[in-house]
Amino acid sequence: MIVSQIIGGLGNQMFQYATGRALSHRLHDTFFLDLDGFSGYQLHQGFELSNVFQCEVNVATRSQMQALLGWRSFSSVRRLLMKRSLKWARGHRVMIEPHFHYWSRFAEINEGCYLSGYWQSERYFKPIENIIRQDFKFNHLLKGVNLDLAQQMTEVNSVSLHVRRGDYASDANTNHTHGLCPLDYYRDAILYIAQNTVAPSFFIFSDDIEWCREHLKLSFPATYIDHNKGSNSYCDMQLMSLCHHHIIANSSFSWWGAWLNTRLDKIVIAPKQWFANGNRTDDLIPAEWLVM
Repeated sequence: MIVSQIIGGLGNQMFQYATGRALSHRLHDTFFLDLDGFSGYQLHQGFELSNVFQCEVNVATRSQMQALLGWRSFSSVRRLLMKRSLKWARGHRVMIEPHFHYWSRFAEINEGCYLSGYWQSERYFKPIENIIRQDFKFNHLLKGVNLDLAQQMTEVNSVSLHVRRGDYASDANTNHTHGLCPLDYYRDAILYIAQNTVAPSFFIFSDDIEWCREHLKLSFPATYIDHNKGSNSYCDMQLMSLCHHHIIANSSFSWWGAWLNTRLDKIVIAPKQWFANGNRTDDLIPAEWLVM
């Protein structure tokens, strides 16, 4: 079997799922999720995949984990094995992502294993892109205000623009890791869209809409979206995916909003600096997207 550890917000969960799904497909193996990390988890909306998408979710049982990993199956032990100094104790079935850029040895895995990491690269699941797109079809139809917005997006040359602030701005440790996309990034991206498309209409998504209203100063039609809260937050991703073009933040959430858009002529602009702490992200941005 292949077991993927799932943790973090929705965007991270999607990368972790997609990577495990791709490996299980290549090896013709059964695919399970490890959700132990959500016990007592207070961030984001908890585990969301089964509520948001049509993917089949099979949660690994205690006995299945033990059959795969033996004494390494205990969550406390697996946390210890994250330490580089204990790499020797992981055995051949515990695969911990060694860095943020694509890990070439992933292609050499040839047996059932446990995957732990973020796996933030399309390269991990590109061979089964069509399957992933089917798995990540949204469960719920848009309604109310969101349905009206979706209709508007089909009637104009819609561009989603995502500004991630929240804990990126308010928490010193998070800011040190991720950093904020500078205002110049958004200005340059907006200018590029304006010069390379006809009559763009911007749909602004953010956890700090007031900051966007004050600082973006768009001279194009703009709609500010801030009503999708709590368990409905995923609707922002669903709406993003309906736009024609995208300006994303250094956020896996808007990465997926852009990726789920199937238009061949879409323009996707991503920030050059994804992390502020120097993590390499060579393969995070698909080759056909623009980096600024």
